[in-house]
Amino acid sequence: MSPSSQSRYCFVIPIYNHYPSVWDIIRKVQKTGIPLILVDDGSTDEMAGVDIENDHRLAGVTFLRHTGNRGKGAALLTGLTAAAQFSRWAITADADGQHSPADYPSLLQAVSPGTRPIVVGSRLGMDNKTIPWTSRHGRKFSNFWVRLAGGPKISDTQSGFRLYPLPETLDLAAHARRFQFEVEILVKARWSGMPVVEAPVSVHYQPGAARVSHFRPVVDFMRNTAVFSRLIFQRILFHPATRRRRGGP
Repeated sequence: MSPSSQSRYCFVIPIYNHYPSVWDIIRKVQKTGIPLILVDDGSTDEMAGVDIENDHRLAGVTFLRHTGNRGKGAALLTGLTAAAQFSRWAITADADGQHSPADYPSLLQAVSPGTRPIVVGSRLGMDNKTIPWTSRHGRKFSNFWVRLAGGPKISDTQSGFRLYPLPETLDLAAHARRFQFEVEILVKARWSGMPVVEAPVSVHYQPGAARVSHFRPVVDFMRNTAVFSRLIFQRILFHPATRRRRGGP
């Protein structure tokens, strides 16, 4: 199903082997009344066998599917591209249950009249010991390198709960296609002069509960390093005016 009329907002949620947790977030988005685009990035769990045409749980959902796993960034791009056909803004959230779709008004309220910023949901309580260490320390690592690459100085560069203006976000032409897409897009936004602001949102990690996460510390550390090295090199090498023409500052 594709929305037939213009909508101001749309949810875009990428999934990959999130069958245990995705249904709860789908229900919560459906309660908001905002259109939902779900992008399955080549799941191999029970999600692969879901009859997307006839499953009543997907009523009103635009379900897009990659034939193989391309990465979170690629799934987000697929969803944002689809959303841009009928919506001016896309609200993104992760499918692992950490975000509450009901918090979306906080993102909207951070937009000043006449502006078109990226709004990042700054997750409250991320220093709590119940938060997985990869999330607590990875956020600090990411914040530092985003700033060093010329990106915005914000507190939660790894948050996937965001509000993106469309089609401006697509015009930033980020190259990363996995987790690194979300940090690269922030750097490219600041380079281009697009505002990046934050809004407080809740985060939900249940101690001892099973959580689907595809973050691999060693592999993704190497990918992060490669992306940040490229961005820092571009920032140093090119004059600011040149970076603007290339989609940079």
